[in-house]
Amino acid sequence: MARSSSGIVAGLTVAAIAGVGFLAYQASASVPDTLGKADTSVTPKASVSKTPGAPANPNALPTASGTGERVVYATGNDRVWLVAANNKVQRTFEVTPGTVDPTVGTYAVTTRANAVTGSDGVQIEHVVRFTSVDGIAIGFSAALNGSTTAPDAAKKLGGIRESRADGNAMWTFATVGVKVVVVQ
Repeated sequence: MARSSSGIVAGLTVAAIAGVGFLAYQASASVPDTLGKADTSVTPKASVSKTPGAPANPNALPTASGTGERVVYATGNDRVWLVAANNKVQRTFEVTPGTVDPTVGTYAVTTRANAVTGSDGVQIEHVVRFTSVDGIAIGFSAALNGSTTAPDAAKKLGGIRESRADGNAMWTFATVGVKVVVVQ
């Protein structure tokens, strides 16, 4: 009986992986050519601070981050926003990026894993992946030991580390298919 059960599980696993691969192909085939590219038809306008000398609010949601439910990741200041469908920020927090950054653009959560070993050898949980760069998976995760230290710069790592509390919030919010917008 154990042999037939393991065969069934293996068959279901293969079918699930094939299904996800097919859906990923369909999604990539229907993406418009202009997605993630700058709109050159609009002339940018300079903005002036209402309070001269006051620093910009680093917690403010970037204006060019889209609309609707989404995860916004700013590579320039290593910050994430979880934005509800009504465009209200539910949570924002700092992250520690890997050594490989995703390019600016719009993605969707493709896979998730509850607990695995990261490519840096650290035990991680609540892994939310949304793209890859040169074969390096890019996604959010939290180290089980709570560490958010900078990764080894000599390695190519795509893990964007968050605290365990922020990782729990990301895990609850960013299910497969949820939009991820990467901005500078």
